[in-house]
Amino acid sequence: MTNKKITRFGLVRHAETLWNREKRIQGQSDSALTDQGRRDADNWGRRLNRFSWDCILMSDSGRAVETAVRINNHLRVPMESDPRLREQDWGQWTGRITAQIETELSGILQKKQMRGWKFCPPGGEDRLSVWHRSHSALTEAANQRHGSTILIVTHEGVIKSLIYRLSGRHFLPDEPPLIKSYNLHWLIFSNNELRIEKINALSLI
Repeated sequence: MTNKKITRFGLVRHAETLWNREKRIQGQSDSALTDQGRRDADNWGRRLNRFSWDCILMSDSGRAVETAVRINNHLRVPMESDPRLREQDWGQWTGRITAQIETELSGILQKKQMRGWKFCPPGGEDRLSVWHRSHSALTEAANQRHGSTILIVTHEGVIKSLIYRLSGRHFLPDEPPLIKSYNLHWLIFSNNELRIEKINALSLI
């Protein structure tokens, strides 16, 4: 197999939002980037410009789109959004402050977290569903763009679902941390298979 048949994906999370700063669950709802988040996204574009990108594929959530647009001010490549790259749907917990849930619903939260890939907030979406839809999005992109290097601008839950599944993790709370916040992670697609190339390959902060 030649390198032309290998498609590479560089995964990054969107920049900081107002709800991130408030430790509030966003899920598939949205909030604006903070001033710091906007500055960071601009700087990420400069840092990521060292690589040769063919296009950007992003979540259609506003925070991911704005991050991608700011990055692309430096990369100048085609952009496309895909709803399959949205964050996990947190249902009734969307908009809640994480610490409040941990305090008020600690027993329920712990019980749900022990379900690993089947963890599902009330009225929301389980992690396995996030894996299936995001994996489908990357597989389709790889088949359409053989040999490309694609920047994926998405969400922490999506990145964890992809990397944890490919790493054989069970997504349980006692597993040690694997990925660092605001890092670039590389995946490759070849022989009809998605694999990890390098986790935490480049710190963006």
